[in-house]
Amino acid sequence: MSFSSSDGVDEAFEDFFEEEFDNILDSLLDVQANKPKRRAYIERDREQGHIQLWNDYFHENPTYPPDMFRRRFRMNKPLFLRIVERLSTGVPYFWQRRNAHGRKGLSPLQKCTAAIRMLAYGESGDTYDEYLRLGESTALLCLEHFTNGIIDFFGEEYLRRPTAEDLQQLLDIGEVRGFPGMIGSIDCMHWEWKNCPTAWRGQYTRGSGKPTIVLEAVASEDLWIWHAFFGLPGTLNDINVLDRSPVFDDIIQGNKAELFAKHQESTRKDVERAFGVLQSRFAIVKNPGLLWDKEKLGKIMRTCVILHNMIVENERGGYSLSDTSQFESGESSRSSKVKRRESLHSHNMLGMRNEVRNSGKHDSLKADLVENVWQKFGNIDE
Repeated sequence: MSFSSSDGVDEAFEDFFEEEFDNILDSLLDVQANKPKRRAYIERDREQGHIQLWNDYFHENPTYPPDMFRRRFRMNKPLFLRIVERLSTGVPYFWQRRNAHGRKGLSPLQKCTAAIRMLAYGESGDTYDEYLRLGESTALLCLEHFTNGIIDFFGEEYLRRPTAEDLQQLLDIGEVRGFPGMIGSIDCMHWEWKNCPTAWRGQYTRGSGKPTIVLEAVASEDLWIWHAFFGLPGTLNDINVLDRSPVFDDIIQGNKAELFAKHQESTRKDVERAFGVLQSRFAIVKNPGLLWDKEKLGKIMRTCVILHNMIVENERGGYSLSDTSQFESGESSRSSKVKRRESLHSHNMLGMRNEVRNSGKHDSLKADLVENVWQKFGNIDE
């Protein structure tokens, strides 16, 4: 009996373990079936992409002429090649390396072209896969390293504070235009943030609109952007950001006032023109921002401003907006004021800010400017 009983127990244990083993095996098979498959490698023939790009734009006799290059790259070819040269020597990501099989990777031209096209047209990373022969993730990496490189190598020069010479020229131009003491036009631009995190939407959304991030900038008549501060939440309107006075709301009626408003409006348009040119050159800051990271959005905006100033400098010789030849002798009435401003120290800043916000001084300055514009331009039509 004991032997038979033992056999029955053994059979019961065998059935139990066999059932459990089958359950475990089925679970493992289910996990394996649901496991994400490794992405298949796509042979894009990147060498052919470089050859095509070279023949189209960089060959001695390229397929497309210089005007088409400028339209598609947003700048002249020498300037673009200068950027590529600097990045390809200073940023390891843009070096063209060989893999273990001795095959060359993407060229610096392909990587920089992918980044500049994304900035220029504001399209997704895989838009230029068929032409440049690189995937979406690679294109996004190109954009990230491109923005970092532009800020590191060109930001100090092309987004700098005005030097003494710059300030003197800005003051001279302001005096020619009837606004002595003016060094630029300040305003704000809102960039829609499509992928704003839900927790931040209330902070960055004004009214029933969409979340935006504010760019505060100061621009001169030649569209050079002297100051760019990006990152303020879109709930702040222009008055909150700039704390500026509504010049046109309380100005008196009359011929002098109308003439002043006309000339003052033209000078206030400088920064708006700069915003318009910035958005037309780089559609990525015109279209809704698609990134989740506000820091990366800030780098993209800063890169576009730096590239904008580089293009302005590169093409500045082709136009002249103001005649400042009368100041070339060094007899400008603004010279002494420039020197006085240079002697200011940080402890004077609070007093200067209070002075700017003083309504009495604002009204007095506005009256003086109205009279100055009338004296300078009032009798032109007579």
